[in-house]
Amino acid sequence: MPAGTEWYPDAATFTTPGRLQLAASTRRLVDALLTLPAEDAQLELIAQQLDAMLAALHERATTRGAGTPPRRERANHGDFLPRSPLVGEVNAVAPPFDWELVDETLRSTGRFTACHEGPPGYVHGGWVALAFDEALGITNVATGHPGMTARLTIRYRKPTPLGVDLVIESHIDKIEGRRVQTVGRMLHGETVTAEAEGVFVNIGAERALEYFGERTGEPVDPLP
Repeated sequence: MPAGTEWYPDAATFTTPGRLQLAASTRRLVDALLTLPAEDAQLELIAQQLDAMLAALHERATTRGAGTPPRRERANHGDFLPRSPLVGEVNAVAPPFDWELVDETLRSTGRFTACHEGPPGYVHGGWVALAFDEALGITNVATGHPGMTARLTIRYRKPTPLGVDLVIESHIDKIEGRRVQTVGRMLHGETVTAEAEGVFVNIGAERALEYFGERTGEPVDPLP
C-alpha cells in the first residue's frame, strides 16, 4: 500500500449511511446548480451557507490526508466499486447505475443527469466512453477475468439522452491468453445509442507494480 493511504477504510466501513446520504445530497446540489433559474444573489447566499457548513468538514479531511490517491489493494475489487464513477454510490459524480450479472451478461441500469451533459439535452460522449470502460471492466471482474484496459473503441450510433432510463449490456466475447475482449451496447428503450469493444489484459500483480509506477524501471506496456 502506498505511504500515506493507510487511513482509507475498507468497503464495509467506507460505505456508511451518512456517506451515502451526503453523496446523494451532493448530486442534487450539482444538478440544481446546473438547472435552477435562480438569481445570482440567491446562489451567493446558498454558497455562503454551504461554505460555513463545510468548513469543519474540510478541516477534518485535510488533517486526515485528503488529496492522496485512494488505496490500490487490487485483490479487493469490492473496495473500488463504492468509488466508481459509474456505479459508485458514494461517488457524487456517479449517476449511479445499478448492475447485476445474469448468465455471464452484465446489465447496468440508470440515467445521466445535468452534470453529464454534452450537447444540450444529451450525454457527453466522454461520459458514454467512461460508462463503457467501467461496465466492461466490471463485467470482466464479475466473471473472474479482471484486467487493465488496453484498448477501447466506441461507436456512437445516436445521441444518448439525459434524464431517461438507460441500459448498458456487456459480456465477454473472446479470451486469448491474458487478453480479454469484451463488448457492450447502450440502449434507450429499444434504440441502441452506442456500442463498445474493449481489449483488457491481465498484467499480474508484479507487472502491475511497474505499470502503476510503484516500482522503478522502464515504462510498462500492458499489451503482451
